[in-house]
Amino acid sequence: MTDPNKPDQNSADDDWAKAMAEQAGEEPAAEDDPWAAAFAEQAEAEHQPDEPPEPAADTSRARAAGDTVFKPLDDGSDGQSSMRDLEMIMDIPVKLTVELGRTRITIKQLLELAQGSVIELDGLAGEPMDILINGYLIAQGEVVVVDDKYGIRVTEIITPSERVQKLNR
Repeated sequence: MTDPNKPDQNSADDDWAKAMAEQAGEEPAAEDDPWAAAFAEQAEAEHQPDEPPEPAADTSRARAAGDTVFKPLDDGSDGQSSMRDLEMIMDIPVKLTVELGRTRITIKQLLELAQGSVIELDGLAGEPMDILINGYLIAQGEVVVVDDKYGIRVTEIITPSERVQKLNR
């Protein structure tokens, strides 16, 4: 395409000249390249003499954002805030199960069960019952009867190390 004012100049020649200048490593003037001007402004704003330079890692921004969104953990000296935090979970329902014992049977034995059948469990009479919360063993206790209703009296709270040992049952 040609310019009507300059019939001997070809616009493709101008584009080729720019491309050749880029390839030779020459940078176009800032007024010709708006991106270069924007990058120059950004570099000047980031490295102001009154501000310390930012660290190379971008984790400071992530930490700063996290600190504004999430409340930092304290040393626990404020008992009032910890009680308030505990109150938030007080109404969450959990499933409590008392387990008398377990056994393994075959499918044949299962199909032979009828009303009145007795299944032998591995738990012994008088042995503490397992108390499970959402399927995890947390305590042991003994069966009690209060006003014609069954209940369980907690006799022992299971420590985390004991829980691991009892998982193999």
